[in-house]
Amino acid sequence: MAAMGADEELISHLQDITFLRLSGDEKLRLKGEFAEILSVLAKLKDIDTDGINECSHPLENINSFREDSLIPSYDRKLILENAALKSGEMFIAPKTVD
Repeated sequence: MAAMGADEELISHLQDITFLRLSGDEKLRLKGEFAEILSVLAKLKDIDTDGINECSHPLENINSFREDSLIPSYDRKLILENAALKSGEMFIAPKTVD
């Protein structure tokens, strides 16, 4: 895989996929920031990882989830008393997506 540099092509591509419009000064600043980030990431290639197993988490948590258990909830009628609009046991909210 070819090394990616912080060049005009990268900045233009990021601008296109994020729908951002950047001024010349912003592009120049972003180019410098990306160059710094990419140089730090390039240093990771120098780290010897032979003999180190891949992992998805730095700690060996097997299953840290709590047990599922039925617990009392709030009284639905009490909560619905504060609703501006309701229908039966449901809140009615304005339409947000067409």
